[in-house]
Amino acid sequence: MANHGKYDDDTSQFVTVPTYDVHIQLRTNFIMKINSHALSHSISEKLKVLLFITPLLIPLLTFWIVPFGWSIYISFTDWDYISPKYSYVGLENYQYMFEDSYFMDALNNTFVFALGVVIPTIMLGLVFALLLHKNFRGSQLYRAVIFSPWITPTVAVSIVWSWVFETKSGLANLLLGKLGFEPIPWLESGDTAMIVVIIVTVWQAVGWTMLFFISALNKIPESLYEASLIDGCSPWTRFIKITLPLISPTTFFLIIVNMITAIQAFDQFQILTQGGPSGSTRTLLYLFYQQAFEQYDMGPAAATSLIILLITGVLTLVNTEMGKRWIYY
Repeated sequence: MANHGKYDDDTSQFVTVPTYDVHIQLRTNFIMKINSHALSHSISEKLKVLLFITPLLIPLLTFWIVPFGWSIYISFTDWDYISPKYSYVGLENYQYMFEDSYFMDALNNTFVFALGVVIPTIMLGLVFALLLHKNFRGSQLYRAVIFSPWITPTVAVSIVWSWVFETKSGLANLLLGKLGFEPIPWLESGDTAMIVVIIVTVWQAVGWTMLFFISALNKIPESLYEASLIDGCSPWTRFIKITLPLISPTTFFLIIVNMITAIQAFDQFQILTQGGPSGSTRTLLYLFYQQAFEQYDMGPAAATSLIILLITGVLTLVNTEMGKRWIYY
């Protein structure tokens, strides 16, 4: 084994070092240089990525994260929206909400409205999709007519329907009068006001739901239906065994989206009923609006908004877990 010499500064002597030690040292230095270069390159790449996403993070931070954190903080105070002074009250706002009859009624109205919207919207959307997913003469026109309410602003839709259900001269009561029935106070009665809002919301959402179902139906291979015909399956069996399972991912998506949309509904309530009569159409979101912008009671309003977020998240998670049992991917 060859030796290699080097000068030792500590002993002021020339010592010999085995050649393989020199090779190991050189190799170690080379590897350290490579690692240092790789580390600097990695940091440089991360800085470039951060530079590109910073313009996107600024609006997210400004308009979502900061307001969300502020809402959480305000929910633990008694801020009245006007006075710069407020006190920390802990969980008092949340306790007040769950003891308040208005909140419990609004919670019940929210669930009733959500169920009343989601189920008919999914069913009617699927029915229209089954009728119109094949291309035939006039099919595009029918699809456009059914879809058009979705692209119409909810405020405009609600104004038109308020005329339809007007008690004295509305179209609905005029038709009932022709049939010999007494006029119904559609929007002035607690028994019918929620039904009217549900009808308006379903009418607007069906077309959008239909288009998603049409897309899902057109992706089902025709060979599956041909094989079922050879096996002698009835139309109902084909629908249950082939169609429903293969469109289940789309159905799940539409259930979640329509549920969230129903919980967040506001415009139609504001135009048609203003939460009345006697709170029969006051949902959680409308209660939040009244607390924040009519009563200027920002503490309970912030608590209500966070409860709405929590309910939406829990329902989404529950639907996701339940969906694992019937969704076919």
